[in-house]
Amino acid sequence: MNPRLPVLREKAATLPLTPGVYLMKDRNGQIIYVGKSRKMRNRVSSYFLSDTTHSIKTRKMVSAVYDFSYILCDTEMEALTLENLLIKEHEPRYNIKLKDAKSYPYIRISKEAYPRITVTRRRAPDGASYFGPYRSAQEAYSSTEAVCGILGLPVCKRSFPRDIGKERPCLYRQMGRCVAPCTGEVSAEAYGALIENARRIFLGDTAQTEKALTEQMQRAAEEEQYELAAGFRDKLEALRRLSEKQKVSGDERANRDALAICEDGGTGVLAVLSIRNGKLLNKQEYTFSALEMTDEESLSALILQYYREVASAPREVLTDFSLAPGEYELLSDCLSRLNGHKVTVRKPQRGELRRLCDMALTNARQKAAQQRLQAEHEDRNLVRLASLLGLEVCPDRVEAYDISNLGDAHINASMVVFENHRLARSEYRTFRIRETDGRDDYGAMREALRRRLSHIGDGSSSLGKMPDLILLDGGIGQVHAVREILPEHLGHLPIFGMIKDEHHKTRAMTDGEREISFATEPGVYAFVYRLQEEAHRVAVSHTMGEKRRTLRRSSLEDIPGIGPAKARLLLNAFGSLRALGEAGHDALRAVKGISERDAAAVETYFTEKRQSAVQRKGT
Repeated sequence: MNPRLPVLREKAATLPLTPGVYLMKDRNGQIIYVGKSRKMRNRVSSYFLSDTTHSIKTRKMVSAVYDFSYILCDTEMEALTLENLLIKEHEPRYNIKLKDAKSYPYIRISKEAYPRITVTRRRAPDGASYFGPYRSAQEAYSSTEAVCGILGLPVCKRSFPRDIGKERPCLYRQMGRCVAPCTGEVSAEAYGALIENARRIFLGDTAQTEKALTEQMQRAAEEEQYELAAGFRDKLEALRRLSEKQKVSGDERANRDALAICEDGGTGVLAVLSIRNGKLLNKQEYTFSALEMTDEESLSALILQYYREVASAPREVLTDFSLAPGEYELLSDCLSRLNGHKVTVRKPQRGELRRLCDMALTNARQKAAQQRLQAEHEDRNLVRLASLLGLEVCPDRVEAYDISNLGDAHINASMVVFENHRLARSEYRTFRIRETDGRDDYGAMREALRRRLSHIGDGSSSLGKMPDLILLDGGIGQVHAVREILPEHLGHLPIFGMIKDEHHKTRAMTDGEREISFATEPGVYAFVYRLQEEAHRVAVSHTMGEKRRTLRRSSLEDIPGIGPAKARLLLNAFGSLRALGEAGHDALRAVKGISERDAAAVETYFTEKRQSAVQRKGT
């Protein structure tokens, strides 16, 4: 029981009976839950009264509350919108945070004279049209290729009208698979009509395109152009195959989503079925931790969060679950304003719409069961790992570190995190090693861990958390190097080195004194090896990225007063560094944009470079 309940109860009794947002905070002042209510006093007070009616998750949240703050709002809609923004900003522990919501791919149709169809994972307010999200990149690319093939839209990298007439048409023109706007024979209006057909197909409306292809096939057959007719037939069959992938609903004009939630073990799943023009176009499944609260009060924020992420809502949103009284009308109004058209949110009780929600629930249950089985598997590995290492508790947050370097200039450490039964990629961090001289792996690991551990308890989202177990890529040396810099209050922190064999495979672990082998523990071996490889991948990819950025930087930028723009001007004018180095002062000054001072600096740079080369040759 929370000893602060009397104080919190007394404070809540002073709140007004008006709409607002409340922020629950722990002992460190960190926001752990954000909620909204139409009557602040009643809602906030209910948390601190008898907990017999509270869910397990609510009781757990209330037990961690030390204080709360609040923001009064003029309307319920204002409170709902503010709640959603605060959840996104603070990411409180007990609010639902949809994982992977931003990682799903979309099909994008650009806004330009000759729009292009591409696949992207980022939506931007650029006026382009976005369709999705799709469950996988393969599905998005497959749909894009099919639609472009059916309509004869280009899939090359050329940009129009810029590249019209610059090159000969490619093989796709000869094969009849592209209308070839590069020839200049396709007007922007004709091209735009094809793009409009593509938009309709992505929305599930294939009837008009199917009718047009059928008429073209019949006309070609009547004119005895059988090869051309066969091409239209193939496109028609491809369109029908694409359409058949989309399960047909009863109402061919229906545009709606069906949402369902299922919790199983330590994981919750939100399943969303997207119906467009009567066809089931897509299914998305988002997971969240079972610690995150899914009561009637918090589900409105969840729905609003989802539609802010995907940036569009259909005219009808169906829920398998119930919302608090008045929330359906409030959420409908908020989504209508957000999307610029009327959106109705409701829970169907019977008929076809109820069956659609049941289908969404079935998908949520299946995904949750898969996540539970995976979590149970990981739990067994963690329990066994804790037993082998002699840990007092089973670790929930495991951090693994690795060092990567390219010479003395590019040295980085990676931190990867395994938390809540999965690799928590949003928690990953990299550290550029600045204070350690040369390729000193011990010193680099020491610097990275000193910087990381200095953040514990400061409230930062990832670095502020306390790890249950730290794994270092290396042996006894790395472990001792890190233990040297451990603060006194972290002396108990379990730190182990991951020892590799001659084949770069993890064969054992060490705490600096003893070596623990898990050669006969395949589950533990696979778990540790996965973390070690992930830490290595992140470290290497970050180091290589730094190196590539360095290579893209011109050496001319080392000259005082010469930045990227002036470096490009000089190279464009002289063609090569050698020709630039041999150029005289007057030739340098003749380059537009190069001042007297710039020309003198360039001359000095190349003169000193030649003198250094002569000295090296002499020695």
